[in-house]
Amino acid sequence: IEAISGGDGQEAVKLSQRLSELCVPVSVSVQSQAYPQDSLRLKVGVEDAQSDNYIPVTVDVSPNMTIAQLKDKINHDYGFHPSLQRWVIGKRLARDQETLFSHGVRQNGDQAFLFILSAHAAHLSRQQHQLDQEQHLLEETPPPLPPRTPTVTKPAVPPKPQLGWACSHCTYVNKPTRPGCEMCGGERPEDYQVPDIYQPDEEEMVRMQQEELAMLQYEQSLVDEREKNFLSLLETDDHSLVTNPGEIDCPICFGSLEPGESVMLRECLHSFCRDCLKQTILNSQDAEVSCPFMDNDYSCESTLQDREIKALLTEEEHQKFLELRLSIAESRSEHSFHCQTPNCAGWCIYEDEVNEFHCELCNETNCILCKAIHKDMNCKEYQDDLRIRAENDLAAKQTKQMLEGLLQNGEAMHCPRCDVIVQKKDGCDWIRCLMCKTEICWVTKQARWGPNGHGDTSGGCRCRVNNQLCHPNCQNCH
Repeated sequence: IEAISGGDGQEAVKLSQRLSELCVPVSVSVQSQAYPQDSLRLKVGVEDAQSDNYIPVTVDVSPNMTIAQLKDKINHDYGFHPSLQRWVIGKRLARDQETLFSHGVRQNGDQAFLFILSAHAAHLSRQQHQLDQEQHLLEETPPPLPPRTPTVTKPAVPPKPQLGWACSHCTYVNKPTRPGCEMCGGERPEDYQVPDIYQPDEEEMVRMQQEELAMLQYEQSLVDEREKNFLSLLETDDHSLVTNPGEIDCPICFGSLEPGESVMLRECLHSFCRDCLKQTILNSQDAEVSCPFMDNDYSCESTLQDREIKALLTEEEHQKFLELRLSIAESRSEHSFHCQTPNCAGWCIYEDEVNEFHCELCNETNCILCKAIHKDMNCKEYQDDLRIRAENDLAAKQTKQMLEGLLQNGEAMHCPRCDVIVQKKDGCDWIRCLMCKTEICWVTKQARWGPNGHGDTSGGCRCRVNNQLCHPNCQNCH
């Protein structure tokens, strides 16, 4: 060592040969004075597993600094734990005990590469990271000096608590107000709250103002979009037909339709070409036209609106469609009655207590019970006259046969008091004769009460006498 220190190379070689012959274990350590003492600026490219490009960073180092010391410096300056750091210098993975000088770092501008592992990949937990940080602080804290004078020492000031949150992916300590990790973009812990004593710096204030402005712009854009959609809806409501905004294929004829060429139904938003919808309307056998959309799994149950039907048909076609709709509605209604005036299209739906229908088309009054128009005659006079005219009048004969058919089918009966034909159109078994006002039991075809009137159970149907029904088919509604 003295020969090396004195610069005598030949003597150093001879002594080294003799030392090798003795096979003595030797450990050589280079003192820091042997390295250049000037600090230099090392260019470092930082990257992690989620980055597409590396981030350039400049670090002040000295050539005699070991890789372990360099890791501690990065941990102190940037918050990356040493176990997360992998250094590559000169295309070689650097080890902790090696120096920067041994890797060729000799001057300003020399380059190195730092790869940051995730905490999961390095098996680093939050507790272990905190323990290492505390141990590092203890090692760096110099031992307290003995007091020079017997003065009273001031109480120790506790270290200022570290404000911020540590990323669960890369362990980088972020400022309290950051919504995501500044290094890897990881999310801030959901349970973390910004301390009340924390005062953001100027840079954070600018960032927070920009985030608030961006949020206001986003909320305003939503308001503008909703208003635009509302105005578009109002404009659409003024039109009878809504056209398709984009290119589609008609589900019926499979024709390709450009924007504006098809019709989109308001209730279900299914789109078809105009010709297919028009044929659907003209071929419909229902009072309401159903949407023609159908596939293997679904059949649309929506219907076309009246204004859509009117806009698709010509005036003549629309008039025929309305007449067909009325005819279908009349034929399918349970209690419909058509005006007895020849060639009159008037009809109505009646209730049980209604016995007359005044047609507003021909201005005639129809008797629903007799199913005829007998002006200036009551039902009994008309029926008596009908029997006389039936011998010579074909129309009267047909009407008489119709009434007789109602009697034979049980749809009508003779009043037990005045013998006029009466009907029960619907409802309960209690009916009243229009001529003599007799209360009648429909199932027994007898008067409801005896000769003494209401409450006389000596005659009539005797319904509910001794809690018995008057007939097996009695509905118990007298």
